[in-house]
Amino acid sequence: MSVPSPAAHLSPSEAAKALGVTPRALRIYEQRGLVRPLRSREGWRAYGPEALARLHQILALKRLGLKLAEIAVLISGRFAGLDAVLALQETELTRRRDETVRALALVGAARARLAAGEALSLDDLTTLTKETTMSDQAPQWARKMQPFIDRRLDEADKAAMSARAGAFDQVEVGAEWEALIAQAKTLVGTDPGSSEALELARRWRSQIRLSTGGDPAIAAKLSDVWKDSFATPEVAASLPFGPEVMAFVSQAMARLEPER
Repeated sequence: MSVPSPAAHLSPSEAAKALGVTPRALRIYEQRGLVRPLRSREGWRAYGPEALARLHQILALKRLGLKLAEIAVLISGRFAGLDAVLALQETELTRRRDETVRALALVGAARARLAAGEALSLDDLTTLTKETTMSDQAPQWARKMQPFIDRRLDEADKAAMSARAGAFDQVEVGAEWEALIAQAKTLVGTDPGSSEALELARRWRSQIRLSTGGDPAIAAKLSDVWKDSFATPEVAASLPFGPEVMAFVSQAMARLEPER
C-alpha cells in the first residue's frame, strides 16, 4: 500500500520521538498486532493519524498498568474506540488530580502549623503520612476498588483485616498473588478438576484465608467487591484478572475438600 500525503505521516523514528518511546517499542507493538502502520511500495513504515490514535490507546492503557496481552484484548473489544480510552484516562487523571490537591492542602496546613510553633499530633502525623506518601504503595487497580471496599466492608471488617496484614510479609504475599494470577490465566479453559487446577485452588484459598483469618463473611464480602469491580468498566480495565479467571478458580475451589 502506498503512503498518501507524506506530510501527514511520520516515519518510525519521528513517531517514536514525538511520542517519547523507542523505535523498538513501536516494532514490538506492530509484532503483537496492536498497531498497523502504513507501508510504502518500498516497504517503509509510516504512522498516520489512525496509527497515532491507536498508539495513544496503547500507551494510555500501559500507563494504567496493563500488560500488552491485556491491552490487545481491550482494544479489540470495548476499548476499540479512542473515546473510550480517553474517558478512562479522564477518570484516572481526575482521581490523581484530586489526590494531589488533597495532599498539597494537608502538607500546606502542616507547614503552617509548624511555622506557628504548633506541634503535630499523632493523628495529624498518621493522616499526613497515609494521605501524602502511601497511596502509591497499593497497586493502582487496588485503589480503584476502594469505593467498593468501603461499601461492602464495615470498620470492624477493615480493622480485622488490617490486624491480619501485620502478621505476614506483604511483599511476599503480593508476589504469591502475582504468581497465582499468572498461573490461573494460563489454566482458564482447561479442566478445573485437574491436579494443576486443584493445586492452584488450594494456594488461592490459603491466600484468602491469610487475609480474612478464615472468616467466611469477610471472604464473601471481598467476593462481592470483585464482582462490583468487574461490573464497572473503568475499574475492570485495570484489574489484574477478569471474571473468567474468578469463575475458573471458583469452579476449582468447589472441587476441594472442605477445610478443617
